[in-house]
Amino acid sequence: MEYTQQSNNNNDLKKYTPFIIIGGIVLLLIIFWSRITVTIPAGHGGVLFRLFGGGVDTEHTYEEGFHFIAPWNTMYVYETRQQETSEEMSALSSNGLEIKIEFSTWYQPKWNELGILHAKIGTNYLNRVVIPAMRSAARSVVGRYTPEQIYSTKRDAIQEEIFEETKKLLDEKYVQLNQVLIRSVTLPPTIKSAIESKLKQEQEALEYEFKLDKAAQEAERQRVEAEGKAKANSIVSASITDKILRDKGIEATLKLAESPNSKVVIIGGNDGMPIILGDVK
Repeated sequence: MEYTQQSNNNNDLKKYTPFIIIGGIVLLLIIFWSRITVTIPAGHGGVLFRLFGGGVDTEHTYEEGFHFIAPWNTMYVYETRQQETSEEMSALSSNGLEIKIEFSTWYQPKWNELGILHAKIGTNYLNRVVIPAMRSAARSVVGRYTPEQIYSTKRDAIQEEIFEETKKLLDEKYVQLNQVLIRSVTLPPTIKSAIESKLKQEQEALEYEFKLDKAAQEAERQRVEAEGKAKANSIVSASITDKILRDKGIEATLKLAESPNSKVVIIGGNDGMPIILGDVK
């Protein structure tokens, strides 16, 4: 009797064993689901750390989407879109005056080197390499210029130089620099007033010089025009003879004779030219 009951229990156990195994697997999946699946959102890339497989995978960047990983491994997710950071800092000009400069930097990690970036620098690469590179380049470039140049004439050149020097530093740190934009430059009030006064005087001087040039050009134009008229009159005077004047007088007399208005014309004036006395009413 006992043997029969034990046999039945064994049969029941064998019957439910598959369900127990499936249930255990499902339970394990539920418990470890967050450890074995990773979703990388749009605009991001993943770096896999293999606990038992050599550490950081520096050769492969995981793309957006759903991924399965071993529960003992870890996926680090980086934003790979362009990002912006702003910085406000003080720097010394070439003559030792303190200049406050505010600028923005557009940057993003290099996709193909994301694993190396994670292995050598880490997720906090903004504070570890980007901002220090910006500050170093800005101080170096600002120190080459005077406050006047920084405030007015050389602002675009300074912006370009900061970009080039920052880019050179970040290229070695697996970060791509896209642009550096100077947002504002603040000088000591006395220096700013002096520069603005000087610029105003220079502008007034340029305006006065322009007026002088314009007046000189107008005088030259009038001189050339007068010389042209004088030359033309000289040519005309040299070409007019008594015979031409008589011919012109005769032509005028003929036209006058054809006029419907009555006139008194005396033939035989000076040099034989007609004299017109006026209308006869």
